[in-house]
Order: sequence, then structure tokens, then C-alpha cells
Amino acid sequence: MKKSVLLLIVLLAFTAYTAFVMSQAEQSLVDFGIELMSNLDTAQVVIALYILAVLSCIWMYQDNKSRKKPFIIIVPYIAITAVFVSIGPLLYLVVKGFSKEQGAGAT
Repeated sequence: MKKSVLLLIVLLAFTAYTAFVMSQAEQSLVDFGIELMSNLDTAQVVIALYILAVLSCIWMYQDNKSRKKPFIIIVPYIAITAVFVSIGPLLYLVVKGFSKEQGAGAT
């Protein structure tokens, strides 16, 4: 329970911060991404983040498959990861953690 609550707090705080930043931005998300990729130093950080995003998607796929769940369940998490990188895996962990706790409480 403690881990799921901590992950939920991190997810909510980071998602709120992301929404705030996006609301204050003077350019679109696409323009921001293009600007980041135009410099070698920031492009390196973006590339590293997306390598981690792909690894996270592979992990979510493998975890979902090992739990014998249909692929369609993780499609929203992968889509969120493609745009917001860490929010998708965080959401996956929160949902998985709370559903696991509910399943354990039912027995």
C-alpha cells in the first residue's frame, strides 16, 4: 500500500507540474520538441529519455504479457509514454499496484 500511495503522489505531482508548465508555455509541445532537438546538448537528453521510454514500453509489454492480459490494456500507457515519457509508466505502476492490492484484499 505504501509504495502504491507514494507512486500515486509522484504521478499526481508530476502530472500537475507538467500541466502547469504546458499552460504557461509560449510555444506548442511540437515546437518545444523541435527546439530541444536543434541543440546537441539538449538533443542528447531527449534521446536518452526516449531510450528509457522505449525500454519502459518493452517492460510494460512484457509485464502485461506475463500477467496474461490483452495487449489493448497497455495501449493507452504506451501512447501516454510516447508523448509525456514518464507519466505513462508511472500511471501503469499506480494502476497495477492498486489493482494488485484490491485483488489481495478480495481473498
